[in-house]
Amino acid sequence: MYVRLFSAAWLLLCIGLAFVAWGFKAPFSYDPVGPRAYPLLLLALMSVAALWLLFKPGVLLQQLHLPSLKRAVLCVLTLLSYALLFEPLGFILSTALTVFLLGLLFTGRILPCLISGVLMGLLLFLLFDYLLDVPLPLGLLAAFVES
Repeated sequence: MYVRLFSAAWLLLCIGLAFVAWGFKAPFSYDPVGPRAYPLLLLALMSVAALWLLFKPGVLLQQLHLPSLKRAVLCVLTLLSYALLFEPLGFILSTALTVFLLGLLFTGRILPCLISGVLMGLLLFLLFDYLLDVPLPLGLLAAFVES
């Protein structure tokens, strides 16, 4: 009952946000598909998932057990904290922290998770900032990098 109610509300929210995202316009064209493609793709995927839950909610509820549910909630909270800490900490630190925590969440060992988090933050920053010319926030590291 509650799953169907939630999925119906989520579907209506996705439809409303799709109307908002359809009106996105860029003042200059830096991307061939424009600024609306990414939000519309995400909203389409969420709408399909909401429709599936609306018509077959029992399939999901039969397969959920407490450890999986707890891990899914912790994963969502980690990604939410990534979004909130992205600008204050900067891309490198927030990405390294998120990759480290997600690695631990999925039963990784501490040292490999730490190494992969730091490498992921640094290498993705170099890829986006220098190769793709996408400016990313430096956050706390701005005082050390910029002169």
